[in-house]
Amino acid sequence: MYSVYILKSAKDNNLYIGATGNLQKRLSDHNQGKVFATKSRLPLKLMYCEVYRDKRDAFRREKMLKHNGQGLRRLRERLTYSLSS
Repeated sequence: MYSVYILKSAKDNNLYIGATGNLQKRLSDHNQGKVFATKSRLPLKLMYCEVYRDKRDAFRREKMLKHNGQGLRRLRERLTYSLSS
């Protein structure tokens, strides 16, 4: 199984999007400062996760969220709504 995930930095409230084959290990790596892209933004909280059977599907979804403003905007709207309820 492959996961696409969104982390939120408690330091600056920015989001980080990633994909992995081992979500638990990847989250641990992020919060231990082992990931260059997020080590200055600790602590991080898992905000959202999607699970895929196929690696290509997961990495396509990650790319779409990172590079398609509309897709990420809609997901942020869903996250904002669910967090405020």
